[in-house]
Amino acid sequence: MNGESLMRKRLKLVGVMAVLTLFLAPAPAIARQEQSPPGQEQSSPVREQSPPVTVPALSDWTPASGSYVFRAGARLVAGGPAERRVADTLADDLRAAGHGRPPVVPGGARAGDIVIDVEASRASLGTEGYELHAAGRLSVTGATETGAFYGTRTLLQLLAQGDRIPAGRTVDVPRYKERGVGVCACYVHISRPWLENLVREMAYNKLNQLLLELKVKSDAHPEANTWGYYTKDEIRALVALGERYHVEIIPEINSPGHMDPWIENRPDLQLTDADGAKQPSRLDITQPAAFDYYTGLIDEYAQVFRSTSWHMGADEYMLGSDFAKYPHILRYAREKYGPDATPQDAFIDFVNRVQAYTAAKGKKLRIWNDGLTGANTVPVTAGTTVEHWLNVATKPSRLIAQGYPLMNAAYALYLVRGGFHSDTKGLYEQSWDPRSFEGEKLATSEGITGAKISLWPDNGRGETENEVAGTLWPALRHVSQATWGDPHPDATYDGFTARGTAVGHAPGWRDLTRVPVADGAYTLTTNGRTLDVEVRRTADGYVTLRTAGGCLEVRGGKLTLNVPLQPGAEVAPQTCDATNTLQRWELEPAAGGYRLVNAITRMTVSPDGNRLVQYPPDQRPPAVWHLT
Repeated sequence: MNGESLMRKRLKLVGVMAVLTLFLAPAPAIARQEQSPPGQEQSSPVREQSPPVTVPALSDWTPASGSYVFRAGARLVAGGPAERRVADTLADDLRAAGHGRPPVVPGGARAGDIVIDVEASRASLGTEGYELHAAGRLSVTGATETGAFYGTRTLLQLLAQGDRIPAGRTVDVPRYKERGVGVCACYVHISRPWLENLVREMAYNKLNQLLLELKVKSDAHPEANTWGYYTKDEIRALVALGERYHVEIIPEINSPGHMDPWIENRPDLQLTDADGAKQPSRLDITQPAAFDYYTGLIDEYAQVFRSTSWHMGADEYMLGSDFAKYPHILRYAREKYGPDATPQDAFIDFVNRVQAYTAAKGKKLRIWNDGLTGANTVPVTAGTTVEHWLNVATKPSRLIAQGYPLMNAAYALYLVRGGFHSDTKGLYEQSWDPRSFEGEKLATSEGITGAKISLWPDNGRGETENEVAGTLWPALRHVSQATWGDPHPDATYDGFTARGTAVGHAPGWRDLTRVPVADGAYTLTTNGRTLDVEVRRTADGYVTLRTAGGCLEVRGGKLTLNVPLQPGAEVAPQTCDATNTLQRWELEPAAGGYRLVNAITRMTVSPDGNRLVQYPPDQRPPAVWHLT
């Protein structure tokens, strides 16, 4: 991505750093009762009970006297296959949360058990709502497997605050069907453990859609395999986790703009201006070969992604340029649509051809909104979901009136590594909800599918993954609240963030800031190569490796988003700089030692003659360094 594209949807972002106060906020007061003897529940006046603390907050709660107590010997009662799947996931999560793993049984519920039911007749619960009833035993009921699953997320949040749950009943149904997060891992690789944490946190907070713009390593087009890609096996494992946790993972290959990760080595497919200059980020939409190349990638992604949606991006095709520089696009449009056609019609034509291709494969198309400037005579195919992030001439109300499903992916909800961050506190205090688009607030939610926050890597070395996580979790909980229920359940933002403190992180969430060795002087050895280093932990949970010549840093090669992403780039001592993220390293445990993984490039370090170099782990077996 060149300098002009650092302005891309990355306009989409406004400040989020202030939200780090989440982890400092006090937990809300939660009434505790003394444990009663086994088999005996202590009752309390109903009037003293307040709704249990959850994220999203429960908007419907009918208290009762007494409580449900989770004890050793509790069982998960699941009568059918769908109930069994929900119960098996819950059992694993209970174990991960330190509650032991209760057995899953087919029937015969008794006091102290947790009962999972899927009752299709409960139509009022919709596809994702649930009823939770706590008394001598606890029951979770959904009209679908997904609904029952979300009921177990509420149960886990309540158990995170203690084994005693106040007696009562809730019917909890989301307001919007799409509640999501978007991540561009399209240039700078993001580690799989980080993405796995994200999937678990999303499910824990009842978010159901993860958009991933990324590169899957291609077998059909090896010329496109510039770092940082993901192997197909890595994506299969992530998709399987998403399916288990009811998070749909939607892939995106942005086109026809921002195609440089894919056509950098395909000049034959690059758009050429009137002066003969190639545009590495722009696909030539007039070429049949370009369409065939793109749809071939869609087919290859279908080998690992099972989503029923495909996101083609379709944003900023002419960012920093204009159609006048490419007269052959206008000729193409007029040859196809007549003398009144515009260059924009050729762009919409490409979108519609992709829509027809994906529809034939059983997938629904999604695009960003900024390409819909109104300068076209050819309409976008009906049913295409538009994700609105930028205020352009065609307003949200117009798109809804035209019948397009509309998702709110507002500029105000974006985070950029080292750049703009969403002001979560300000949005909460304004009672932001998905009706508030850039440039227009709608009176009703009709036609709005939901909303999501988005993460983009414009300055790829501006922050590490762990630093991004610190600002992500409060923003994630806010969009969860705003899309599921009342956008302002607490009088103050501190009160709302205290909910996050109370429920904590999802079971199975890994603290990626832990460093496996203490600070100090070490000798690292591998394959006859020795390094004497001083290891120092960084505030974001990595280490610096100081040698006699300075701190190890990745340097050299062409920069992409300010990051040296070339395999084979040298790792060498440089003047130590605490702000330089390229000097931060992860010590990844391996058999008998550690792999050295750069915190930004996500490549491993190995000796190469007298040099140290970085490579993706599937291109060169990572060296295992032994510390003494």
